[in-house]
Amino acid sequence: MLNYTSPINETKTFDNLSFTEISPIMKLIIRGKKREFISSVGKALNILLPNEPNTSSSGQSITALWLSPDEWMIYGNEKSSNDNNIYLIEEELKNKISNSNLGAITDVTDQFVMINLNGNKVYDLFSKGSPYNFNEFINKKGAVTQTIINKIDVIIHNKNVNNTNLFVRRSFSNHLWSWLKDSARFI
Repeated sequence: MLNYTSPINETKTFDNLSFTEISPIMKLIIRGKKREFISSVGKALNILLPNEPNTSSSGQSITALWLSPDEWMIYGNEKSSNDNNIYLIEEELKNKISNSNLGAITDVTDQFVMINLNGNKVYDLFSKGSPYNFNEFINKKGAVTQTIINKIDVIIHNKNVNNTNLFVRRSFSNHLWSWLKDSARFI
């Protein structure tokens, strides 16, 4: 990212819980409904987009999160270069999808902050500020949900047992980070 400034510049570690911002990570929102859209995206990304609600699919370099019947968030599995905000995947998708009027691609790299949380207290922490029932979510590798934590909209991706990515809009990231730090001390 050119001039990417991380809103969170620390890693917090507590008993059985740690969290840190992972940046810069490429994040794209893709939208489309047609069969040709799904096929073109699958070929470009070399993965199948998840078609079941609240699921994800992962490839070697990217992960796709189901957000709605015609919307997915795609994010990189590795950090991006700090000196460039041009993504080959985005360019390929624009050529195959946008230029063919099959769907839309939006770069949301700067809009969303990704926080990785590790440890067996992650869902105890989430439950302190969210009305969502995480009982079944905990055991579903690849599960995705859009919910609120401390009145802030978030997207949560259960990567694996005790390893979760949380996406929050940049403008709310410092507030959520403060809440996470304060709440983690009491679980």
